[in-house]
Amino acid sequence: MDSLPLGSDHTDGQKPSEYCAVVGYKGGGEALDSLLTSLKTLQHRGQESAGIAVFKSGSVQVHKGMGLVSEVFNPKYSDFSFLDGSRVGIGHTRYSTAGRKTVENAGPFVVSSSVGYIAISHNGEITNAEQLKESMKRRGATFQTTSDTEVMLMEISRDVNEFGIVNGIKQAMNRLKGAYSATLLINDRLFAIRDPHGFRPLVIGRLPDGYLVASESCAIDVLGGELLRDVMPGEVVEIREDGLHTLFVQASKSISHCMFEYVYFARPDSIIDGREVFDTRIELGRRLAREHPVDADLVIPVPDSGRSQALGYSMESGIPYNEGLIKNRFSERTFIMPTQEQRRNAVKVKLNAIKSTVKDKRVVLVDDSIVRGNTMKHIVDILRRAGAREIHVRIGSPEIIAPCYFGVDMKTKDQFIAAGRTTEEIRKEIGADSLGYVSIEGLVDAIGFPAESLCLGCLTGKYPVTIPGERHAAQSELENF
Repeated sequence: MDSLPLGSDHTDGQKPSEYCAVVGYKGGGEALDSLLTSLKTLQHRGQESAGIAVFKSGSVQVHKGMGLVSEVFNPKYSDFSFLDGSRVGIGHTRYSTAGRKTVENAGPFVVSSSVGYIAISHNGEITNAEQLKESMKRRGATFQTTSDTEVMLMEISRDVNEFGIVNGIKQAMNRLKGAYSATLLINDRLFAIRDPHGFRPLVIGRLPDGYLVASESCAIDVLGGELLRDVMPGEVVEIREDGLHTLFVQASKSISHCMFEYVYFARPDSIIDGREVFDTRIELGRRLAREHPVDADLVIPVPDSGRSQALGYSMESGIPYNEGLIKNRFSERTFIMPTQEQRRNAVKVKLNAIKSTVKDKRVVLVDDSIVRGNTMKHIVDILRRAGAREIHVRIGSPEIIAPCYFGVDMKTKDQFIAAGRTTEEIRKEIGADSLGYVSIEGLVDAIGFPAESLCLGCLTGKYPVTIPGERHAAQSELENF
């Protein structure tokens, strides 16, 4: 499966990107309206493509395309009125970490089977997808895309046809490895599925007119609903008109929630596995201040990703918080910038310093993470040119040193500035007066789960599940850790 370079921070290509968002609705209202609102609320999790599938008139109807939700579902450019009138459906936004950037790879995916129509939206990454795909090909199966979601759908479809819905899903989950939170539509029946490790979030809420399954709770809030609970790791839930029905729970020896959901991916107003993201990020900032204190005049965030951590740093240290960088929210939406010069120019367009705030000041600059380091280097340069006397960089996550195989587009070791470098070497590279990362222990304490219940693979090079050597080209590099 092919993987793309970093690029969710669309003007500089430096931030890691989440795989996608999934939603599902069932109730007495208009499914399309709830699904559209939910996808727009979760747009931060994927901006490459969007799609919605609903059950209507005896079949599953799908509309999807490349671009933002507001672009794909714009009546000026496309007719999606055929989705109106349904009471059940699923939705998807995508940013590819596995599979090429084409409309064929956009979700949701749909097949017609002996039990009827089956559609799926998937967030995560199936680590043994290539092996499963080759096995199915030997039995005569054909594939239309390069996406691991199609592999997941084909596995589920085959087993549901043979063993029935409950046992079929269970059989498929026995073979699927890696990360998957999914909404599944089998005709007019809606299911929520989460892998046994619970890598990616998935929550269920009650709306005034039905139920919503979503990657994050903020989608439920926006629709005026009530968060009921998370889908438990390994759980398959059917959402019916009369409530939620757990079909089974596939037990796992370990839970492995992705730490990056709390550090960067999720919206601050979301609650994931009982933890409010905003509070976690505030605590990360407080930990940073305790672990890496400095004499300074003000704390400023890298907008918008470092804002909560910067606020926590200010609260703990007593150093005043201020806005020292302005973000151009209308900068070009570019997913991949291949050259350093393009990325440097993009940062210039995207960010500018408030000179009156930073001139002659000792600044603590706070962000959530550093991946390549190019963006931070340019931001430090922007502040220098604006007259900052000292720039002390503080990062609300530990050093990223290893690839991710569970739905984040960090695939090769050479993407990481921290791989093989000391903190002092990184400080010199980005041009800061000092540099401090929160410790792994501080991260774990701030999130509030035991370390053994978190996936810390990109920080340690140690993964919660076995990664087959042929799964990614980066695996040969991974074996050198």
